[in-house]
Amino acid sequence: MPKHRRKRKPPKRSLALPDLEQTKSAVLNSLTSKSGQRTYDHAINEFVDWYCSEPRLAFNRTVVLRYRNLAPTTINLRLAAVRRVAYEAADSGLLSPELAAGIRRVKGVRRIGVRLGNWLTADQGRSLLLNSQGDSLRSRRNYAILALLIGCGLRRGELLGLTAGSIQLREEHWVIADLHGKAGHIRTVPIPLWVKESLDRWTETSGIKDGCLFRAINKSGKTWGDGMTPKVLWEIVKRAAQAAGIDKLAPHDLRRTCARLCHLAGGELDQIQFLLGHVSIQTTEHYLGCKQKLRFAVNDKLGIEP
Repeated sequence: MPKHRRKRKPPKRSLALPDLEQTKSAVLNSLTSKSGQRTYDHAINEFVDWYCSEPRLAFNRTVVLRYRNLAPTTINLRLAAVRRVAYEAADSGLLSPELAAGIRRVKGVRRIGVRLGNWLTADQGRSLLLNSQGDSLRSRRNYAILALLIGCGLRRGELLGLTAGSIQLREEHWVIADLHGKAGHIRTVPIPLWVKESLDRWTETSGIKDGCLFRAINKSGKTWGDGMTPKVLWEIVKRAAQAAGIDKLAPHDLRRTCARLCHLAGGELDQIQFLLGHVSIQTTEHYLGCKQKLRFAVNDKLGIEP
C-alpha cells in the first residue's frame, strides 16, 4: 500500500521567539547594505521585545496596529521592518499569507511638518576643521576624514570603504570615482582642492598607496590593520565637536552641512543631488535631463576653505 503523505502543518497565528529569530535572519540576509542591516536588526529587536512581553500574542494586523502607537519618527521605520518580518515568515511557511498581507497593509503614521535637521554654519564648520589641525599622524588622518565628510557629504560607510585607487582625476577635477553608495547606487563625487590637499598630507605621512584609505592608529602612533570601525569614526567627530564647542554632532550631520553650505553658496539643486547620491537622483535626471558638472563642482567653494 502506498504510504500516506504527511499532512502539512498549518501556518501559525502566533510566532515563538525561535520563529522570530529565524525570520529576522532571513530579513537581514536579504539586505545588501551594512547600515541597513544594522538599522533593521535594531528595529526588529525592538519589535520582538514588545511582542514577547505579552504571552500568546497573535501576529496579525490588529497587533501591528497596536504596536504603531509610538512616535511617528520612530514607528515608521520599525513598521517597515515588521512588514519585512511578516513577508519572510509567510514565505517560509511560518505565517499564513492572509495574515502577512494584512500586516503589510498597515500604513505608517502621517507626519505633519518637516523634521528639522542638524547642520553647522560656515563659521562652525571652519572652527571644527581648525581645531582638528595638527602635524601628528592621527591629527592628519582625523582632519582628512572631517574634510571629506563636510566637504564631500559622504556617508559613514562610504568614507570607511574608500580606497586609495578611487581618488582619480576626471575633467581636470579630483573626484571619488564610481563610489558605491546606499542600496548599491554608484556615483562620482567631486573633491574640492583643499580636501584633496588634506588627503595628500595624510597619505604622504602614512605611506598608504593602495587598499583602504583610512586605517586605525595604535598607541605608538602607527597605522595598523586594513581599515577602521564606525565606532572610531564617531569618536573622531565627537572629539572634534567638543574641541570646537559644538554639542551633539554626528557624522551624518556633516553630510547635511555639506548640502546646506552648497545651497547657500549658490549650488544648483540637481548638482547637490548628484553630489550626495540621493535615491531620487535618477528621477531628477530623467525629468530635467541634468548633467553633473565636475570641472566646476558645487562643493568647491563652501566658505570654510583654509
